[in-house]
Amino acid sequence: MNFYVARQPILTKSKELYAYELLFRDSLDNVFPNINDNEATAKLIEGLEFNLGLSNLTEGSLAFINFTHESLLKRYPLLLPKEHIVVEILETVKPGKKLLGVCIELKEKGYTIALDDYEHKPVWLHFFPYVDIIKIDYSLTSPLQFEQIVMIVKDFPHIKLLAEKIETYKEYQHALEIGCEYFQGYFFSKPEMVKTVAFTPSQLSVVNLMSESNKSSPDVSIITSIFEGDANLSYKLLRYAQSPIFKRSIMIENIKQAVLALGMQELQRFTSLLFSAQFSQEKPRELTVMALVRARFCELMVLKNSPQNSQSSAFLMGLLSLLDAMVDGDLQELVNKLPLSTELKDAIVYRTGTYAELLKLCELYEKAAWQSIKQYCLELQVDYDTSADIYEESLIWSSKRMDALHS
Repeated sequence: MNFYVARQPILTKSKELYAYELLFRDSLDNVFPNINDNEATAKLIEGLEFNLGLSNLTEGSLAFINFTHESLLKRYPLLLPKEHIVVEILETVKPGKKLLGVCIELKEKGYTIALDDYEHKPVWLHFFPYVDIIKIDYSLTSPLQFEQIVMIVKDFPHIKLLAEKIETYKEYQHALEIGCEYFQGYFFSKPEMVKTVAFTPSQLSVVNLMSESNKSSPDVSIITSIFEGDANLSYKLLRYAQSPIFKRSIMIENIKQAVLALGMQELQRFTSLLFSAQFSQEKPRELTVMALVRARFCELMVLKNSPQNSQSSAFLMGLLSLLDAMVDGDLQELVNKLPLSTELKDAIVYRTGTYAELLKLCELYEKAAWQSIKQYCLELQVDYDTSADIYEESLIWSSKRMDALHS
């Protein structure tokens, strides 16, 4: 049985990763109106237990899991470790004495409880002593409702507010002003303030590495000399080349040996990873992770569906699709400064061409837009089971590469 997953990051006020909300279906068909939510929740838990597991999906952070009324009464949250999940009570759940009893029991056992898409009703006040987080949906909540929720929560200082579906920096600022502690949405993947950007010497070194390593016939001596001219890059290369993910038995002692040991394909990925890290130093780590997921997804999809095309170009396209958000600059201006083909630049800036179609598919997975995913796969004539597996693999791959870079 296939196991479909998407994850959406939840950040702190300092834009550090706090948790992921995990969104699962046992099939892409399980998104239509006749879906049995309780069955979906049961299979969600089954999938966590026997397929990917929490640790592979959340990088050690918390996982927000949606629970229906019936699944709560059946105590399904108790099947998952309290240290790693937040029990998210869906907005469709009706409050009552039985549900209150479950919340009290979960709280006594040490679970964290959140109310999803909260709309205030006096009956929920009975639950507030046992609730840790209230989620406010920015796409649904009116200014009057914001004010009402903020006033009510003041009497329960242990409750934290989580602003979700934050799509712009302006919304993020508003959520900060009203006292929200956590933020969910894609505001961090859009530029806060577009400006002209000048590359630093270290960034230029990485750009030169990308340019040389992606040539049809890369020159190892030029690549080696670029690394040797930057002590920080040299250190990262040596550490990366000896990362446990490669399971090497031979010690690497110099730059050229590290370059040869990685091989050109892995070196291309590594320089792309360096690029992403260099250009997003003051941004949330999750932004770099998202760029890597896109890169790996596009690379594997090209390899699976069009082997004759260059998967390294698809990788670069996915990676650079968030460049404007990384440096708060104009995407076209930034891309024009890079040694890329016209086709690749158009894919990144204008979202045209085959690579861009794959990027759009990856973006749909990021948002867990399951119905759109199925339809778009039909349009692209790609197998959606395969694409879902590739997206899951890309999530895991990106986390391992980030760990290897910062180890």
